[in-house]
Amino acid sequence: MLYLSTRGHPERKKFCDILLEGLAPDGGLYLPEQYPQIDDAHLGRLRTILQTQGYAALAFEVLSLFIDDIPSDDLRALCNKTYTEAVFGTKEIVPLRPLGEGLLVEALSNGPTLAFKDMAMQLLGNLFEYELARRGEELNIFGATSGDTGSAAEYAMRGKRGVRVFMTSPHGRMSPFQQAQMFSLMDENIHNIAIEGVFDDCQDLVKAVSNDLEFKAKFKIGTVNSINWARLLAQVVYYFAGYLQATTSNSQKVSFTVPSGNFGNICAGHVARMMGLPIDTLVVATNENDVLDEFFKTGVYRVRGSTDTHETSSPSMDISKASNFERFVFDLLGRDANTTRDLFSTQISKNGRFDLSQHPRFALAAQKFGFVSGKSSHADRLRTIQSVYAQHHEMIDTHTADGVKVAREYVKPGIPMVVLETALPIKFAETIQEALGQSPTCPDKFVGIELLPKRVHVMQADVAQIKIYIALHCESA
Repeated sequence: MLYLSTRGHPERKKFCDILLEGLAPDGGLYLPEQYPQIDDAHLGRLRTILQTQGYAALAFEVLSLFIDDIPSDDLRALCNKTYTEAVFGTKEIVPLRPLGEGLLVEALSNGPTLAFKDMAMQLLGNLFEYELARRGEELNIFGATSGDTGSAAEYAMRGKRGVRVFMTSPHGRMSPFQQAQMFSLMDENIHNIAIEGVFDDCQDLVKAVSNDLEFKAKFKIGTVNSINWARLLAQVVYYFAGYLQATTSNSQKVSFTVPSGNFGNICAGHVARMMGLPIDTLVVATNENDVLDEFFKTGVYRVRGSTDTHETSSPSMDISKASNFERFVFDLLGRDANTTRDLFSTQISKNGRFDLSQHPRFALAAQKFGFVSGKSSHADRLRTIQSVYAQHHEMIDTHTADGVKVAREYVKPGIPMVVLETALPIKFAETIQEALGQSPTCPDKFVGIELLPKRVHVMQADVAQIKIYIALHCESA
């Protein structure tokens, strides 16, 4: 299995090379040269494996289709080490629960930081440690978070040999719980940097540093954002698990609704569908920052600046530049790297937008690739949280509420609609209190976390300053 860049760089690379690299040398994102295909017999085997051996065994089977430069015994051991009941709280790892009206919720948020990012990040931490030890190298991870990626990465990497984490976040724009999860970590290999701006400013810094190939090589810069293919690949597994739990026969189809800002989570669903998983519809649910909803409804992809990015009660989706969207557009355009490069490196830079509404392949977004979309507001969020609690006596977080609101618009008779849960309600207690008049239960291990001492460095969104900070802390380590 070899990987290529969405922008046409001629070099092809193996999995472990792109695991440590992040962006391709031309600024593109990595994808496999072709998606491995799952036929009916293979899907039947995966169903049996999940039922008899569990999620870790399923993960090994799916990952093995994309990874051939890690010995099978080692990859299996990494999966078994990652996906345990002790870490994720249940034997099923990602159990489904019914929510009425044809909806199911896939529980992805029972890991160490109470967010779906743990599903991939815990594996990524083990993969990094394994590969760095095998090479005798170190890695400096430079990332951006709108709320959950940062804590999931830091909890996965803390104490890992050969790894340092430099995590940027938008200053003051995460929930108090999210900030406390990150900033209370005192591990020497963890560095939190609060950027005066929005998430997109943080993401732009990551791309700028990654595109400085000399600096990237000198300081061994890697990334854990969903631009890293390994992280997205780990997420593909839970689409298989969700499908197999929601069905009894391979002749059945399932739809998935995914709260999405950066297009990473739902891009994993796109990969699973391209592999042949019987997915009917992939529903993109956005909040007031509706860049993705606008594209799927109009064909226009229009990024917003910091001043036009709304601060919402589902803050992890307060994103107006969807990094992973390039992967889907590359496939949508028939893997036309020249056009993809022009759209993302030229038109976005010059015009802040591109328009595919008249492109003959735009209709395929829904017809061939199964994408539809919708958006949710703060008022929608409150109503959805209230209705779910009233009908099922179950609290859902604000982002999952966005998903449920939009999912209800696309339910089809006879086709289960699986909503991907993104976090537990405690991470957004203020809005839960507003909606229900009561606070969500806080897991014992996080009681009082917001009162702990914090270690964070506040900086301007300046690439030169960031590079100085990274270099200083690498050289002094």
